[in-house]
Amino acid sequence: MKSRRDIMKAGLAAGVAAGLPLTLSAEAVAQALTSLQIFVPAAPGGGWDGTGRAIEAVMRAEKIMENFQFEHAPGAGGVVGLPKFMSSKKGQPNAIMIGGMVMVGAIIANKAPLKLSDLTPIARLTGEFEAIVVHADSPFKTMKDLVTAFKAEPGKISWAGGSAGGTDHILAGMIAKAVGVDPKQVAYVAYAGGGPATAALLGNQVSCGISGYGEFAEQIKAGKLRVLALSSDKRQPGIDAPTLKEQGVDVELFNWRGVFAAPGITKEQQATLIGLFEKLVISEGWKNELNKRDWTGIYLPGDGFGKYIDSEVTRITGILTDLGLAKK
Repeated sequence: MKSRRDIMKAGLAAGVAAGLPLTLSAEAVAQALTSLQIFVPAAPGGGWDGTGRAIEAVMRAEKIMENFQFEHAPGAGGVVGLPKFMSSKKGQPNAIMIGGMVMVGAIIANKAPLKLSDLTPIARLTGEFEAIVVHADSPFKTMKDLVTAFKAEPGKISWAGGSAGGTDHILAGMIAKAVGVDPKQVAYVAYAGGGPATAALLGNQVSCGISGYGEFAEQIKAGKLRVLALSSDKRQPGIDAPTLKEQGVDVELFNWRGVFAAPGITKEQQATLIGLFEKLVISEGWKNELNKRDWTGIYLPGDGFGKYIDSEVTRITGILTDLGLAKK
């Protein structure tokens, strides 16, 4: 009696003889996918790393996947890691890269030759709304107060946030444009992350700050910072703050994060990876993780995610052009 391996070998040989493409079925690919390589184009401890660790924890707990390997390649908002992932993981069906909106902006601002559409889209997973905050003793009690001062003398209002051209900077530019101020007039002060930006706010070194709500949550709860507005589409449970839209600023922004597979994998291999993440997002463990981390689930798989990336490139190119950081 022939073994299963012998039968598979015979089938592959027949495919070669007939000149047929050597693509395995989704079932065969799934059987071969016994581990997941998670590539993080940023340093450990940041938002992309946190996303990867959350994926690992929930997949283990839900018995979706048990074996994981992590690799980090930080620098330039993901632009350093992107070519490394593309070259070292090409064609590997079990390799994924964590990425997000920040990388779209970084690729554009750095005029990088590679782009996210060169990868294989798997799924958009989460969105994190931004918060606009001020020191607790700030004269700006509402977003209207801040906008009034900003429109009167744009250069006198300093905005603290993460890297130039990143999500925080983009939101500041969107707010400026929405209220009739030239985005190039935004006095943006870039910091290495939410921690240094928070320190600048607490030291009254800047007028206001922008970051993911989680970066400011501890100081807000301690009464040292005050939230003026959220960039979400609606008010968020447990946060006593209105949205920008509620206060007449027609802006909405989520800092999304998702996963990409390597270039050169087959459609069947892509479908298998999408299947893994479909199991992840419907699990109770993932729902609990979203609540714990103040993330919003915005799952969008496969080709739909790919089309979303294309639209984001167009949108963010426009915003960065308005800020003087890119050319159309």
